[in-house]
Amino acid sequence: MLTENPLPPDGQPWNITTLRNTAGMTATLMDWGATWLSARVPLPDGSVREALLGCDTPADYLQQSAYLGAIVGRYANRIAGARLEQDGRCWPLAANEGKNQLHGGPQGFDKRRWEILSQSDQAVTYRLQSVNGDQGFPGNLQVLVCYQLDDDNQLSISYTATVDQACPVNLTNHAYFNLDARHGDARQHQLQLNADFWLPVDAAGLPAAAPTSVSNSGFDFRQMKTLARDFLSDEQQQLKKGYDHGFLLNRSDGEPAARLCSADGKLMLSVITDAPALQLYSGNYLAGTPARDQQRYADYQGIALETGFLADSPAHPEWSQPACWLQPGETFHSTTIYRLTAC
Repeated sequence: MLTENPLPPDGQPWNITTLRNTAGMTATLMDWGATWLSARVPLPDGSVREALLGCDTPADYLQQSAYLGAIVGRYANRIAGARLEQDGRCWPLAANEGKNQLHGGPQGFDKRRWEILSQSDQAVTYRLQSVNGDQGFPGNLQVLVCYQLDDDNQLSISYTATVDQACPVNLTNHAYFNLDARHGDARQHQLQLNADFWLPVDAAGLPAAAPTSVSNSGFDFRQMKTLARDFLSDEQQQLKKGYDHGFLLNRSDGEPAARLCSADGKLMLSVITDAPALQLYSGNYLAGTPARDQQRYADYQGIALETGFLADSPAHPEWSQPACWLQPGETFHSTTIYRLTAC
């Protein structure tokens, strides 16, 4: 069936990898965009749930702009004015969202063929080389991404990067989660975020103020609540048609940064990360995205929980998070774990 699908721009076939554990969970990936295609989780009642949004065929991923399940970079999230400045130097970047850059530019890492370095029943490692000037970024960058599925239904994504010139690096996976048996409106999912501060933005999704306390706002997810409860209840959400905001995570070793629970309470996702921040996106512009079974997704049908740095961090060293600029001789390391468990 796959050989009948149109090929990617490089004319080479898709390479699909399926990871399996002893609990019966499977995670499926492909080398185009190092994309996470599927996560199927057995439940105690004998049913199996698909936890991710995804397309019907690999070729359909070329027809969508939602970054479904892909690795995005060099810099995930937005960079204002599509330009970098440091130490008196300026680098113009390739813009792809008005005058700004989103998720690494028009030919970001989601639109690349990643090399499979190694694979086994429970792990696959991808490599990508990004040359100096790629999408305007300085330096030759090498990235390794390893997906590993353990027997506790934890899929870990480990990122490693090196560069020969100073460059901001922010790598994430853009999976959309829907934990319900039927993938309808995801706003009835319950969400908890281990974050005391969120980032106000303007209509373009760029920082409009310093990180702000979540107290007494619709951005307070410190206790479990449905996304629907405070949805569109404030001007910030109305600007973005829902949640599309960064949260500065509390540092607590081993504690999940996020917990997401299906509307029926039968499946839980826990997100554990060493990243400083998380972007909550409620799928505000998913309408028309190709879906499984030759369908189309609607707005709000999936929830993205993108770990990494806050938007436009290269221009905001004053924020309470590590520096996002990677220096020559340094190695970027980050790991995010997605644990899927029956409730």
